[in-house]
This record gives sequence, structure tokens and C-alpha cells, in this order.
Amino acid sequence: MLMQQAEPKVVQDSHPLTRQGVQFTCYLLFGVVAPLLIWFAARDPSLTSPIVESTVPAVIIACVASWYILARLRLYAKARRLSYVLPVNFLTFAVAASVIFIIRAPYSVSLIGSCFVATLITSYTLTALTRLGSKPQYIVEGGRVSELPDRPGQHRVSSLADVEAMIDNRTLQGSLVGDLHFDHQDEWERLFAKAALHGIPVYHYRQILELETGQVRIDRLSENVLGSLIPNLPYMALKRTIDVLAVLILSPVLLILMAAIGLIIKMDSKGSVLFIQERTGFRGEMFRMVKFRTMRTREVQDDALAKREDAMTKSDDDRITRVGRFLRKVRLDELPQAWNILKGEMSWIGPRPEATSLSEWYEKEIPFYSYRHIVRPGLTGWAQVNQGHVTDLGDANAKLRYDFYYVKNISHWLDMLIALKTIRVVLGGFGAK
Repeated sequence: MLMQQAEPKVVQDSHPLTRQGVQFTCYLLFGVVAPLLIWFAARDPSLTSPIVESTVPAVIIACVASWYILARLRLYAKARRLSYVLPVNFLTFAVAASVIFIIRAPYSVSLIGSCFVATLITSYTLTALTRLGSKPQYIVEGGRVSELPDRPGQHRVSSLADVEAMIDNRTLQGSLVGDLHFDHQDEWERLFAKAALHGIPVYHYRQILELETGQVRIDRLSENVLGSLIPNLPYMALKRTIDVLAVLILSPVLLILMAAIGLIIKMDSKGSVLFIQERTGFRGEMFRMVKFRTMRTREVQDDALAKREDAMTKSDDDRITRVGRFLRKVRLDELPQAWNILKGEMSWIGPRPEATSLSEWYEKEIPFYSYRHIVRPGLTGWAQVNQGHVTDLGDANAKLRYDFYYVKNISHWLDMLIALKTIRVVLGGFGAK
């Protein structure tokens, strides 16, 4: 059933632009201006020297890019930004330095390095202050706000007079959270409006729930849950172009690495180097996904239950080879899927494609499961970096809520966050079986 009720309007914080302006100013002052003054004082160069004319714009752009990217990532769930400060800053300054090198412009390594360090320190400081300065949430009872998990800084309120007094005295420094679909009494409805007029953000509980869990809980397949039943089509078209270009650019490195891995697999155990399996992909179409073989070859009976059990990877599965265990831990067994990406059957980032036998089982048991196929499956995805490998129905249901969060919020910023999380997963071996 498709509900026609629109998602309740959420009154956003009236001060984010002010805070962003302060942070932007701090980035420029401490990340660029301060190291520049120190550099000038130590070297006394001419302001019109070629080194200054090419290096200064580059470090300014890199500094601003670091601020902007970290601010955008903060909008998504589970974005512990302290973990991403170093890679984001390194990426922006590396790109700036690469552009200078490519166009053969004169530059100063010491100036780029000092601005990088200063911007990095500024990023860590402001990010830590943002996390520590999280404002409280006042939860208005009624409806489904009980679904919100308890956390520090939450205050559940039932007295209208107390909340109104805080608004009038300007002592309510946080936000109001309520079930805006619930039929509150008229006094509470007027209070929500009054809070908004005083610049206090008022949030629908579902928005807070999604931000804290990184999941979209679905009771019925409706546009008021997912925003739209059709995801971001312009970005999906751009994403396809990015996928192909990334495969072509990385192909020399990928081919050499895959050749070496293939040789090691052949020396370690008998059987084919590659493992090919039927998976359910984009728009529910079947495709043959290719990956490196990490298990010993075995015979599988031709019935649905046997195929389903064979597709499940258990903890400490004795079918996994020595080399296969390492490849699974660092996710290198997935590299051959670059071929599936090039063919358009997969993307670098998206919901993980399931074996056809598992997918058919999940579709029978879990409502709306097939909707995850509205986007191309990925080599890595939001569920993989937050939950890891799953096979049973309970975990699959939770994984589906992660997939729906990705479908609802699909964007290049969320893909960037997943890419950064994937690096952490690969280095730590999270979720591998």
C-alpha cells in the first residue's frame, strides 16, 4: 500500500550557518593565514614571487575543501568524524599538490606542509569541540517516540508548562523531538510552532532515529518513509560514469595485483582461481558474479536447501583455505568484480548482492526485501561497513534497514563516507568470515 501522506515538515536549526561561518573562519585563520605569516616571517619572500602565487591558492582551496567535506559527512549517520579528519585532509592537500606538480608550477614544500599540519590540527580541534558540545534533545511523549534508544543528553518531557517556560526564558538550548504524525493536543501543537519561531529546531522522531542508527525502519513501502520510491536518478547516472572511469584508471594496478593473487591461490590449493556464482542484482536481474576462490572445491546437491546452506559462510568455516582466509579478511577476494562493474552489473558502492538461493529465501520471509534491488549492488556498501557478513533472517532484516538507508540517502557524500569506512574495515578485518 502506497501512503500519500507527506513526511512531516521538520524545523531545522536556525544557527547552523552561523556555526559553519565560524568554523570556516577558523579554518582560514589557523589553517592558512597563521602558517603563512610564520612562513613569511622566517623567509621574507616577495608577495609576488611565483612560488607564493601558485602555492597560496592551492593551500587555500585544500583547506576550504577539508572544511566542506567534513561538514557534509557530518550530515550522515555513524559519521564519527574524528576518524575521517586525517584521510580527508590528506586527500585534499595531496590533490592540491598533485595539480601543482602536473602543471609544473613553482611551489614550496615547506609552505604546503605547514598549512597541511595547521589545517589538520584545526580540523581535529573543531571536530572534537563539535562532538563534545552536542546539545540536548527534549523528547515530547506521545506516538512512537518510545522507539528512540536512550542516550546521554536526552530528556523525556511531559509537562507543557516546563517546556514553555524554558522557551520563554531562552534556557532551552537543545532541540524538541516528537512524533509529528501523532495527534498531539492543540497546546502541544502550538508549542512546536512557538519553539520554531524562537529558533529552536523541532525534529520528527524518525529523523533522529535514522541519524543515530543508520537504518531506515519500514512498516509499509511508502514515499513518506523513503522520501521517494525512486532514488536519486541524476546521481545514479553520474555514479555509473564514475564507476567505469575508476575501473579504467585502476586497471593497470588491478591486473597486476589480481595476477599475483591468482598465482598464489593456484599454488595454495587445487581448483579454479575464480569462483563464479549466480547473484540477484540491479532491478532483480540475475548475473554471474566473479570473485577469487577462497574455499575448497566441493559438490553441491541440486536442491534449494542444499544450495542455500552452501551459500552461507559460517564463522571459522572449515571450507576456507589458508590464502582464502587472508583474502576474505582484507577483502581482496572481491577484486575480480571490477569486471562486473565494467559490465554495468555492479557498482563500487551499493547493497551487497546475495546468492540467488539466499535472495529467494529472504524475499519469501522479509517484506519489501526486493526493493533493495532498485540500485546497483556494490563491491562494498553501507550495511557491510556497519554490520558485516550476515546469513540468518534476523541479521538480514537489520541489514535490509541499512540498505534502505542507503537507497534513501544515496549521494556522492554518502558514497565518500562508505569509501572511508571501507578503508577502516579492510585494515581492521571487520565483518569478515
